[in-house]
Amino acid sequence: MRITAAQRTENENRVRAAMDRLLRGEIPPGGKCDIKTLAGEAGVDRTAFYGVRPYANLRVEFERRLQALQQAGEIPDPREAQVARLKEEITNLKKRLSQSEQTIDELTDFRSQALARLAAQHEEIVRLREISAGTTRVSRLPAPRTTVIGTCS
Repeated sequence: MRITAAQRTENENRVRAAMDRLLRGEIPPGGKCDIKTLAGEAGVDRTAFYGVRPYANLRVEFERRLQALQQAGEIPDPREAQVARLKEEITNLKKRLSQSEQTIDELTDFRSQALARLAAQHEEIVRLREISAGTTRVSRLPAPRTTVIGTCS
């Protein structure tokens, strides 16, 4: 069924009003900032936005404006903004986890090397004590004499 020019103009105005609301972030419950929600909010069949249908130019305009907002760092859909924020947070956490794992590996290697050095030093001390205990040629020096120096008056 064909629509009149007045109906088409009215539909375009409803689509543009819905487009402005969605791009301002006024997303209805259960909706997104997309063509499906735009069509639902404007009360227009979604298929009218595709191909050579009457509102294809409005779909192109909507997608262009949405992309411009996203490139400017503004995301009108709060869920999409949350997803973008969480993806960035996940990326940062993965970097921190990787750095932590690297630090743990380095510290584990350092600990192993330190324990190996301590064990080698202990073995050397034990060996030197055994060598020194086995020799009888060590003699003790006599205790130093304490002399009192008298004063002459």
